[in-house]
Amino acid sequence: MSDSTNENEPTDAADRLGVVVVDHGSRRDDSNQALERFVERFAERSGFDIVEPAHMELAEPSIETAVGRCVARGATRVVVCPFFLLPGKHWTGDLPRLTEAAARRHPGVQAMVSAPIGGHDLLIMLLRDRVKHCLARQDHPESGCDVCRGEGGCHWLG
Repeated sequence: MSDSTNENEPTDAADRLGVVVVDHGSRRDDSNQALERFVERFAERSGFDIVEPAHMELAEPSIETAVGRCVARGATRVVVCPFFLLPGKHWTGDLPRLTEAAARRHPGVQAMVSAPIGGHDLLIMLLRDRVKHCLARQDHPESGCDVCRGEGGCHWLG
């Protein structure tokens, strides 16, 4: 993963990047709010000026709405980033179709769908650290979990 700040900068003054972080979407409002909280943190730390959350289905904002918000904020290019671990039918079919439909509503705006996040080496380290952290909390589950950050924490069964 590169730390180059140039990757976040537009190639010219008329070229502004918008990022849409999209999950599947849920009927459970708390699940949808978890994405919004993540996107807020991502926007604060990523260096990208225009970042919007979206849900592929079942909840708002939709990909179309999020792309529209990026364009309204000045984006001329939009990267839709699936907050999915692995490629599947949504990544190969649904996301490109929905992203293309959203982009067609904004002539002159380029859009693309990035790869899912699951294949990245940093996820190997993240998963390892999560296992180690949960094992360290096994004897004291009541002490809370600062790693899971409101994601429900570890569930020790049996």
